[in-house]
Amino acid sequence: MAILACSAVSLTACSAELPNTDSQGGGFDVVETSIAEIHQAMQDGRVTARQLVEAYLERIEAYDRRGPALNAIIEVNPLALERADELDAAFAASGLTGPLHGIPMIVKDNYDFAGMSTSAGSASLAESMPPDDSFQVRRILEAGAIVLAKSNMAEFAFSPNETIGSRIPGFTRNPYATNRVPAGSSGGTAAAVTASMGAVGLGTDTGNSIRGPSSHNALVGIRSTMGLTSRDGIVPLNFANDIGGPLARSVADAVAVFDVLAGTDPADPVTAEADARRAADYKQFLDAGALNGARIGVVRQIAEREGGDPRMLELFNRALEDLRAAGAEIVDPLEIPMLDERNRFGCRRFRYDLNAYLATLGPDAPVKTLNDVVESGDFDRTVRDRLRRSLDESLEDPAVRCAEQDGNKRRFAEHVSGILAENRLDAVVFPTWANVPRLIGDLRSPGGDNSQVLSPQTGFPAITVPMGWIEEGGEQLPAGLQILGDAWTEPRLIAIAYAYEQATQHRHPPARTPALR
Repeated sequence: MAILACSAVSLTACSAELPNTDSQGGGFDVVETSIAEIHQAMQDGRVTARQLVEAYLERIEAYDRRGPALNAIIEVNPLALERADELDAAFAASGLTGPLHGIPMIVKDNYDFAGMSTSAGSASLAESMPPDDSFQVRRILEAGAIVLAKSNMAEFAFSPNETIGSRIPGFTRNPYATNRVPAGSSGGTAAAVTASMGAVGLGTDTGNSIRGPSSHNALVGIRSTMGLTSRDGIVPLNFANDIGGPLARSVADAVAVFDVLAGTDPADPVTAEADARRAADYKQFLDAGALNGARIGVVRQIAEREGGDPRMLELFNRALEDLRAAGAEIVDPLEIPMLDERNRFGCRRFRYDLNAYLATLGPDAPVKTLNDVVESGDFDRTVRDRLRRSLDESLEDPAVRCAEQDGNKRRFAEHVSGILAENRLDAVVFPTWANVPRLIGDLRSPGGDNSQVLSPQTGFPAITVPMGWIEEGGEQLPAGLQILGDAWTEPRLIAIAYAYEQATQHRHPPARTPALR
């Protein structure tokens, strides 16, 4: 059934039915709380799904347009409370309905969710209503989650550097320093999750956009092996590289969501091997002792990039010492000779992929092609030139047109895989970004995005975890450590990420978004 969603601006009117309760869920503090803590509180009778939704809605009301004005939320799901009531009734009858029972989640606005528009952050798609849910949204709903809100994003996921689009005005702000960016394009999800406006979130990553915003917001982000998670129902940027996945405040929470997402989807042929390749339960790899005996390579070609902040390199070297102290054997440096040849991998296909996605919305969809988007003029000036250039892209099937670049990517993946095997490495590491979050509006200072280099071109999995803090201008700015491994090695990466997180405990909540009472 088609419904109208509540804009974050009009949340007070939209939520008029909310009782005047304690903003922290009947006494349960939602700030920095985990999925496991929420479920324990439910089982102890200390909180309900409705109370959780109410608490997060109050935080969105207080912090998204007011106070620090994070500008992270596009729309609140008007049926979130109804969904919570259904889950509370089911819990009263038989307990938790699934691994994400009652967990309010923030979903990036390029995921199809039936009943709410999916706009990819663009006013041109503001009336685009998908006929059904994306595969990943369907998975989280089947696991008991609540889609609390759609989050702001860089329009059409074009920018890895900043989060701004035309669907709502203005930039999304970093909760740790509101004059700085949360990176892009999943910056809305990242800002909302780090400010505890939802328990966990979904983002997408074509080259950076789960891992970069996670790094800039002291979060954990997982980009899977290409083919382990479905891309169905996600507005594409480049279908050859696009991957959806979790952003969370801890490795355990990210893995709890990831465990639900991974698997074969008949609608996405690339996932044909997923059920055979996936672990039965990824949560079993949350091993605090996993670094003991692990062999980890250091990719100095990435870590010591030109224009990188020396303070970030110092922080990274400190992380290597932490890994050693936890029992890891560090191989430093690890050379990847083909790394500088990655420019041979690019093939422009946005026009083809967007048109293919729009065709799935049915004959009554208001926008059917990229031409319609451009002719509407309903987009931010920051994406105007790129949209117009994309009209010149070929509509020939990329399977044919991009064959040379795809072959180069396969050879690069084999090259990196061979180096990992030759050196008997469990993973390689480097800073997720080489520089601190930029000031909003600054696109001239060194960017520092390191995530584009290895994972998207190989299809290999990567996880980013908080690596520490850099002080600048009186602010503590987050940094991330990226851990990358061979295809299908998520279990080992999860174990390493969890062990490092537990050994260092770098994350702390932003001071600008405290508990409301």
